[in-house]
Amino acid sequence: MTGRVSRALASLLALLVLLTACGGGEPAASDAGLDTDGLHGSALDEPYQVPETELVDTAGADYSLTDADADLTLVFFGYTHCPDICGIVMSTIASALVRLDDADRERVDVVFVTTDPARDDPASLRAYLDSYDPEFEGATGEMETIIATARELAVFVEQGEKLPGGGYEVVHSDPIIGLDDQDQATTVWSKDTSAQQLAEDIEELLSR
Repeated sequence: MTGRVSRALASLLALLVLLTACGGGEPAASDAGLDTDGLHGSALDEPYQVPETELVDTAGADYSLTDADADLTLVFFGYTHCPDICGIVMSTIASALVRLDDADRERVDVVFVTTDPARDDPASLRAYLDSYDPEFEGATGEMETIIATARELAVFVEQGEKLPGGGYEVVHSDPIIGLDDQDQATTVWSKDTSAQQLAEDIEELLSR
């Protein structure tokens, strides 16, 4: 089995665990909906190695996800013209971070990687992210590079077919990926994770 297939299967299993915890039947680990690692999200048994692919940040400078030097970096792949899910997830992340105390907030970074580089240039990304938190970073680049970066983190990205009224659809999966300070993707949350749950998980991860 290839590494890419293994990563994709691991991510799918992680998301299935999250869906089970939110649905009916027996709770996944406890009445609080926590997984066996004490998180609302899922800790990956085999963390993904963060790729060193070259992207571009909102200042127009070369950037790689391996440049992130926070104790915890939250990464989300989306696009500024997204009509629904991306805005909801980014609002959830922003709301989670304001629930942290100042010391913990300083230890967390957020990176939004566009899945629509044709429209999301550095300036557009900066304006979009400033509406959530001026400290959030954005990354763009060639579509092929973004797809390759996402694939290494078990995130699906694809530029879809052209729409009848013009433009095109952008297809992507929507987990929040947690990177540690060793360039490892160790945790995944679904889009249905609440701000309070995410904040609790961040505090738990930072305490370890």
